[in-house]
Amino acid sequence: MMQIESQLSQLRLYGMSRSWKALTETRRQHELTLSEGLELLLQAEEQERTNNRFERLRKNARFRYQASVEELHLDASRGMDKGLITALATGEYLSKGESVLITGATGCGKSFLASALGHQACAQGYKVAWYNLQKLLLKTKISRIEGTIFKFFESLAKTDLLILDDFGLTHLEQQQQLDLMEMIEDRHGKSSTIIASQLPVANWYDVIGEETIADAILDRIVHTSYRIELKGESLRKKR
Repeated sequence: MMQIESQLSQLRLYGMSRSWKALTETRRQHELTLSEGLELLLQAEEQERTNNRFERLRKNARFRYQASVEELHLDASRGMDKGLITALATGEYLSKGESVLITGATGCGKSFLASALGHQACAQGYKVAWYNLQKLLLKTKISRIEGTIFKFFESLAKTDLLILDDFGLTHLEQQQQLDLMEMIEDRHGKSSTIIASQLPVANWYDVIGEETIADAILDRIVHTSYRIELKGESLRKKR
């Protein structure tokens, strides 16, 4: 028995190893047929690898909140459409490269909702990256100075879901406009983007600034996106 457990560990079949150990400790292995035991061990290994992949994707995403769709309060009076949230939770928008725009006042739950959708995407095996927009644009500036900007843009383009939080806190400078345009263009029709903002979508044009770039960016993210407009007073006040 110890030899089997040792061999499973050497082969890095950790899920199977733990399951086998549990079976031997409870002396259940003799109650199972070969096919039943093998099925149980394989299921344990599959679950182990799924959990490890989720943890790796979750850690790399660097979410603002550790949230899940199960924790969301789907209150229609706050703009939380149960049907839409349920549809987004299936991940179909990710396979189609569609975007989600979340707007609402400070503290109404935009970032929490975006993080919950991001966690759900990780659970489904998608690569996710969460960024505060201003910090992301600062990172592009540093990458340009270091000469790694093309590599950074390439990395972002390969991300299945890019979450941009706090969009519209300040007006964009010329290079920031171009950088945002580059990101959106690389993802258009191929990968999904979630944008969370305190400002209504109608005000985004002014925040971006330059007319031609604003037209190009908004044309790619607004017309084919899902809209969630959160309402009500700040949830932080209720705490």
